[in-house]
Amino acid sequence: MKKQIIEQLLESAEVKKQLADKFVGDIARAAEICVQTIRSGGKIMLCGNGGSAADSQHLATELVVRLSGDRDRQALPAIALTTDSSTLTACANDFGFDHVFSRQVEALGKSGDVLIAISTSGNSPNVIKAVETAKRQDIRTIGFAGKNIGGLSKLADTTIAVPADNVQRIQEAHITIGHIIISLIEQEICST
Repeated sequence: MKKQIIEQLLESAEVKKQLADKFVGDIARAAEICVQTIRSGGKIMLCGNGGSAADSQHLATELVVRLSGDRDRQALPAIALTTDSSTLTACANDFGFDHVFSRQVEALGKSGDVLIAISTSGNSPNVIKAVETAKRQDIRTIGFAGKNIGGLSKLADTTIAVPADNVQRIQEAHITIGHIIISLIEQEICST
């Protein structure tokens, strides 16, 4: 059992090392997009399925409340499109599950906002449709995906493709990337 624990911890650390070696520019670009969005009066919307839905909620909460207890700052405009069970179920029933996020982007999004679309495969149909809707509405898009980045990479303005196939490692990296982006947002917004 201890051997398996060590192997998993080292595997997780190796994924993050690869992110540090090759993806710093992508993460910085995503943070810059978010900072520009907030400074210009826009909001950050997030969506994803399963664990990525939980990540969307987690990151939206960190933006609205705060990431660091060391910093007292204003609330930042963010919303997880994964939380309204009435909207999700009505849309799934009336239009199909592929439209549960795009319908909300259509209703809540405006030019100058940003959508963070999270999909470990990069191919979740409802996440892809949300990005397509965002693009039509002049909303910037950031994709969080895994190594096999799928259709998300072709659509999103910036895609951070975690260099892993293992869903657990991808999701761990997504939350780390999200925390880094929010830390940079807090630093930039609070320093001005």
